Amino acid sequence: MIKNIPNLNQTVIEALDFLSQNPPKNLKLKKSQLTLAIGSVNALSTAKILLHNQASIFADESNLKEVLKVYKPLIKKKIVDRAIIISASGEKDAIWETKAASSMGLKTTLLTCNPDASTIKLADNYYVFKKITEPYSYNFSTYLSMILAYFKEDPKKIKNYLKKIKTPKNFDNFKYFTFILPDKYRAISDMIKVKDDELFAAKSSLRAFSFGQARHAKFIHQDKDEMVISFGKNPYFGHSKNRWQIETSKYENFAFMLSLAYYLVGLIQQQKPDYFKKGLKEYCTNHGPKPYGRKNEFNLLVPGDN
Repeated sequence: MIKNIPNLNQTVIEALDFLSQNPPKNLKLKKSQLTLAIGSVNALSTAKILLHNQASIFADESNLKEVLKVYKPLIKKKIVDRAIIISASGEKDAIWETKAASSMGLKTTLLTCNPDASTIKLADNYYVFKKITEPYSYNFSTYLSMILAYFKEDPKKIKNYLKKIKTPKNFDNFKYFTFILPDKYRAISDMIKVKDDELFAAKSSLRAFSFGQARHAKFIHQDKDEMVISFGKNPYFGHSKNRWQIETSKYENFAFMLSLAYYLVGLIQQQKPDYFKKGLKEYCTNHGPKPYGRKNEFNLLVPGDN
C-alpha cells in the first residue's frame, strides 16, 4: 500500500487553503444560442454546473461522434456555434474531441489545469486554472478552481464551515451512506457517485441522488446499516434514526456543495479499509494506461502548482 496518500477530506481542505491564497481569475462564459459542452466523467458534470443556466448539449467520449452527427444541421446553421471542452489534463480524449469539434466548424474553448496541454494548441481559446498536487483521479482542486472562478464563492468561508462539522456519534457504525442533495445540485450527486467508483469500486459504499431522484423507488429496501445524509431537510428517506440532516442554506452554492460532499466522502473513506491506496499503484502502472494505448505510466500524484 502507498503511504502518504491523503484521504479526500484532507485534499479538500488543502485545496481550499491553496485557492484562498491563489484565487482563480474570473471566468465568464458568454451565452450563445446553443453550446456544445464536452468532457469526461466529472469534467462533464463540471460543464453542467458552469452552464446550468444556458441552453446546452452535453457530450462525452462515448457519444460525441453521434452528437456531432445528430446536430450537424444546427451546426451548419450556426445555431450551435461553439464547443467548450473541459479537461483537467488537456490530454487523452480531449485531444480528439477538440479536433472533432473544430472539424465541424465549431469555435472551441478549452478549460484545463495544464499549461502544457496538447489540446491548447488545437483550441481557438483556452483558460488555465491552478491546482494542487493530488492523488491520481481525485481531481478536486482542478474542477473546484473552475467553479470558484465562475461563481466567485469564498474558499475561506467554505473551509470554516467544514471545520465545524461534527459527525453523529454513531457515524462510524454505518456500512453504507446515501447522499440526497437539492435538485439544483444534481450534477454534484453524479460527482459523488464517481468517487464511489474510484475509492470503493467493488466495495461500493456510496449512493447519491437529487431530492427528485430519491422519490423514484430508491428506498424500497431500507437498511439499518445505511446512513442517509441530506443537504437540507429529509422527512422521508431512510430509517428516521439514520438520517443526518445538514443545514446549508446560509452558504449554499455549487463550490460549497461540492466541497461539503467531497469532505464527507473523505470522512467515509477514512473509516473504511484503504481500497484506493492499495490499488492505486497497480492501476497507474498497468490497468489505467493500457485502454488509452499508452506505454507511459500515470502519475500516482498529479503535480500541482503548490
